[in-house]
Amino acid sequence: MHYAIIAAGEGSRLAQEGVAKPKPLVELNGEPMIMRLINIFMRCNAQSISIIINDFMPEVKEFLNNIKLDVPLNIVVKSTPSSMHSFWELSKVMKPGKFCLTTVDTIFREDDFARYIAAFEANDTHDGMWAVTPFIEDEKPLYVDVDNDMNIKAFCDKPFDGARYVSGGVYAMSHKAFPVLNNCIEQGISRMRNFQRALIAAGMHLKAYSIDKIIDVDHASDIAVANSFIKGE
Repeated sequence: MHYAIIAAGEGSRLAQEGVAKPKPLVELNGEPMIMRLINIFMRCNAQSISIIINDFMPEVKEFLNNIKLDVPLNIVVKSTPSSMHSFWELSKVMKPGKFCLTTVDTIFREDDFARYIAAFEANDTHDGMWAVTPFIEDEKPLYVDVDNDMNIKAFCDKPFDGARYVSGGVYAMSHKAFPVLNNCIEQGISRMRNFQRALIAAGMHLKAYSIDKIIDVDHASDIAVANSFIKGE
């Protein structure tokens, strides 16, 4: 399994609220956020890890350059207009095969994530598996419409009758998704949620995997919440 991390955001809200460190280096349970993800990925049989960071955080680049892994670590330094564009830049350095993509501030418990990855690796009948959650705390959640077998039917900006899940910001798929991504870029489409809709429109079979709770670190107050969540409190 290959892994990829989008860490190219500016983290402006954290900075405005007095957090001095760049978001990827903010510590959760004594560990930099980005290093926590890398370590989890390594324990989930990573074959490679690809990370994109922006041009404005030299501390993050220096931190990553000092990491030594037993698998390839691809680092892309580029500021992009959206997370979808960040994903596109990552796709240029990623190897073919199954991979899992997430943003650096998506926080989940390791056991939940390991079960999710195992479920994706064990099934070859679908093109992707999206981590979804019934826990809604995102400011602009993406609602996921599923059938009774957890096949994804649509991605919706607004809640609908019977809505149960929102996207957790964790996406497992294969390089089959890259042509759809390229088409989105060529057509001037932006935002990850529109790429996800394009996958459905292209006939990709996506499954949803429910995880009870996934949270984001967007504000300074979220750091303490994330620490407690990781510890199981």
